[in-house]
Amino acid sequence: MSDPVPLPELPVTFRPTRTRAVLHTAAAAIFVTVSLVALLLERLSPAEKLSFVFTAALLAWVLLRLARPKVVAEESGVTVVNFGSVRRLEWAQIVQVNLRVGDPWAFLDLSDGTSLAAIGIQPGIAKDQAIAQARTLRALVEARTGQSRG
Repeated sequence: MSDPVPLPELPVTFRPTRTRAVLHTAAAAIFVTVSLVALLLERLSPAEKLSFVFTAALLAWVLLRLARPKVVAEESGVTVVNFGSVRRLEWAQIVQVNLRVGDPWAFLDLSDGTSLAAIGIQPGIAKDQAIAQARTLRALVEARTGQSRG
């Protein structure tokens, strides 16, 4: 049996920090590079230059959107922010936190029988961090709902 996970003070935010840093850096680099190339190319018309900058901004926006996921645990419940959605859950709605081998991110089993992807906890390039975050969230759920894993 493993040692109990120490509970952090709430609120606590779980997010893939390395992945996020890579995506933010790539977004800035792509925007700056493509915009500079567009502005330095003398053969391009102003409209073409603008379309390059717009395309660079669109690519940067997509990368920033991919960096958005997080899971925020507060006294009143958990907020799961994924790529295109935000879902607020009460502690009692979460039955189990799962991060199994091969899963792209954690999943929350909910009291209504459904499962919710918690993309903010993903093993990608920081497997140990994701495992620790999933264990901490699981411990928080157990402490807040009075359940215990058997």
